[in-house]
Amino acid sequence: MISEWSTAAGRTFRALRAAPTTYGLIALCCLIFVLGPASGIVPGYGTGYALLDTERVYFRQWGVVPAELFAAPAAHALSPVTALFVHGNWVHLLGNMLFLLVFGVLTEERMGRVEFTLFYVGCGYLALLGYAAANATSEQSLVGASGAISAVLGAFLFLFPRARVTSLLPFLFFLPLRFPAWVVLPFWVALQWVAAGRSVQGPGVAYLAHLVGFG
Repeated sequence: MISEWSTAAGRTFRALRAAPTTYGLIALCCLIFVLGPASGIVPGYGTGYALLDTERVYFRQWGVVPAELFAAPAAHALSPVTALFVHGNWVHLLGNMLFLLVFGVLTEERMGRVEFTLFYVGCGYLALLGYAAANATSEQSLVGASGAISAVLGAFLFLFPRARVTSLLPFLFFLPLRFPAWVVLPFWVALQWVAAGRSVQGPGVAYLAHLVGFG
């Protein structure tokens, strides 16, 4: 058993050393979420309607509010950066972190730590800015790393088009099937495109930010 623990610890250390930015981003996003009001863990934020009011103020403070961003660009220029590390609920957080873990490690190893960090933040910024520009009068807050992670998916497709990705397809009873990245990721983009076209209310799921990030 000690040998198994040692082997597992060695693998974990090698993974952390190979992709420190990816694991660091995951840890940071999780920490910020757990300490924030949306996690429901910290009792100081209150409960019920008080908690909901606190969440709205929190998301407005750290997220992107398109109307505010374009009304006072200098004052809110960093909001697309802070919004990358804030998530609306557990499903939002865990879904994003799963995608970042699956596609970020190999992408970071190939690109390099510094390049991957700049790529992630820069593309995430552009993705949220693009969504805000398309919804310039919206007063709703936009948060989440989806735009940056979509960019990682695009980079993964470019760097590893033949890599096989395990997918769970609802119409096939969620059977785990492996397909090449050049099949899975364009299919995912097509779904985002369709969803963006049908989305008439702003920011629920920011499909357009996904498309901008991937592009």
